[in-house]
Amino acid sequence: MNCQAVAEAEKNMVFAARLTQRGHKIATMDNLLALYEKSFSENTVAAISSLPHPTVQKFAVITVAVVGASRRFLAQITRHQNEVKFMSASLQYSNYTGQADFAVPYEILTAPAAVRELYLKSCHEGMDCYEKLCSAGIGHDAAGYATPQGLRNVLLISATPYQWKHIIGQRVCRRNTDETRIVLLKIWQELYTLSPALFAPGLTGSFCQRDKCLEGKMTCGRKLAAAMTPENILRNDYPALLEGGGA
Repeated sequence: MNCQAVAEAEKNMVFAARLTQRGHKIATMDNLLALYEKSFSENTVAAISSLPHPTVQKFAVITVAVVGASRRFLAQITRHQNEVKFMSASLQYSNYTGQADFAVPYEILTAPAAVRELYLKSCHEGMDCYEKLCSAGIGHDAAGYATPQGLRNVLLISATPYQWKHIIGQRVCRRNTDETRIVLLKIWQELYTLSPALFAPGLTGSFCQRDKCLEGKMTCGRKLAAAMTPENILRNDYPALLEGGGA
């Protein structure tokens, strides 16, 4: 949503790192502002991003809008609470009568047509119940309990660059559901496009890309190559999305 925040995050990060080494040279606000406005290169951003000092990556907030992910995704992603804020479309205030659409899990998307039809039939049955409850005078909030997990949603997520890297690190791991991986890979791709230095593979990506798998006995055993970009991973793991499908 606020694409300029990515450039601001780079600037604030470099400024914060430089400030730690130049306190003795700052006697006035003009000195401070001069340091803040000092130019820097992409290499400087990459070098500071790789340092084990996450605080310098916490002086900006990047807001991302996710349109069309399921309410199951909402339940999973909102487990991240540290330095992260969420705002979602509400089942209490929104009326989905005649307006529902459903996210189709990748495994079902690539299954035979009969399987997709079975899934969508179940989703529509849940919404039929929702609409009947609303017609019977039940409020949208209570009727919302009948809605399927696949109901598409709108979600805003605001987080610092450090937390975005942490969320991406956890959620593009193959131990997650396909939808969660796809959404976070697409978010990573957008952030990487805006700042190739700050969100580069090796500095961002699953934990196995950056160091080692943290899942222990639950590891998938299929390490992602360190140099793989989010686009590479999407092409490798979800080729049907490139053929006009959608999750």
